[in-house]
Amino acid sequence: MYTNLNLLLRKISTLFLVFSCNLFFSQYNSDVFTVVIDAGHGGIDPGNTGNGYYEKKIALNIALQVGRELIKDPSFKVVYTRTKDVKIDLFKRADIANKAKANLFISIHCDSHTSNAYGAGTFVLGLHANQRNFEIAKKENSVIYLEENYEQKYDGFDPSSPESVISLVLMQEEYLDQSILIANLIQNIFVNDLKRKNRTVKQAGFIVLKYTYMPSVLIETGFLTNKKEGAYLNSKNGQKEMAASIAKGIIKYKNKIRTFSTGPSSSFIVKEDNSNNLNLKIQIASGSKFLPLKSYNFKGLSQLSYSKNGKNYKYYFENTDSYSKAKQYLEKAKKVGFKDAIITAFNNGKRISMDDFFIINSN
Repeated sequence: MYTNLNLLLRKISTLFLVFSCNLFFSQYNSDVFTVVIDAGHGGIDPGNTGNGYYEKKIALNIALQVGRELIKDPSFKVVYTRTKDVKIDLFKRADIANKAKANLFISIHCDSHTSNAYGAGTFVLGLHANQRNFEIAKKENSVIYLEENYEQKYDGFDPSSPESVISLVLMQEEYLDQSILIANLIQNIFVNDLKRKNRTVKQAGFIVLKYTYMPSVLIETGFLTNKKEGAYLNSKNGQKEMAASIAKGIIKYKNKIRTFSTGPSSSFIVKEDNSNNLNLKIQIASGSKFLPLKSYNFKGLSQLSYSKNGKNYKYYFENTDSYSKAKQYLEKAKKVGFKDAIITAFNNGKRISMDDFFIINSN
């Protein structure tokens, strides 16, 4: 089943342009780092109630404590999706994050299982690699049944259908590497500082992550169905430790991102388009927001450059003086998903028409 899903995803992704610079909020050059903290469930949706504990209450307590830790540093701005025991639609949670132009979205939950499973895990949006990951996502996604007109809100999304996950994955693909980075930082702190069992960083189809236009992770802090772990998560000390660990991971993430964007780093090197002589490039995207020339931001393409005209950025792939090679590069760009890519011509760094390119090239 999953092999077929992966094949279908690849076919769909070649027809889907997962790049719109207007959706990329400023994550690198603002003095304020905005984190949206989402306490899972709430109100009429209690989440899981293993051993008589309430996921909605534990998640909220941890979320509020994470926020209190972060705002000790004035460079952080914290926005909560909820601060009391109320039900918030999944779509609304993402909308709050997008309107806040957040740098990071963190959703906090507690897990459950029919066995005596235990340990903390973090998730990013992606195709579930196994049935267990699918079951976790299905459980968290099933709360949409409590919402009015959920079929219209979520474009016919079916929590019980593995195929529905495909539509989720494409929306968050451009943030995957950053999401994995923050997830790994938090997960390592759980394991190294708190000695929690490592349930690792996994990918699964959580609808709450679908509509967020920023790096996003969902944290399963542990299993309420495990008697010992449930008691720990329900305790003030357990909640304090979990919150401190999550906050520590977020702070590390912010520092890494800021280092990449302000200091020398091959990961975020800026190559402006200052080409000389007659050459061709493949224009793959344009928009009003600057995006670091990192291959994961451009569907795995390398040899990237950009030009800026006023507030508009244009992004290019490859550089050649051969029209036949340019056509090959164009085909490659379209194959990975940039279906609107075009061949562009330059003369001494200045954009010229293709007609002028052929005239000059023939002389």
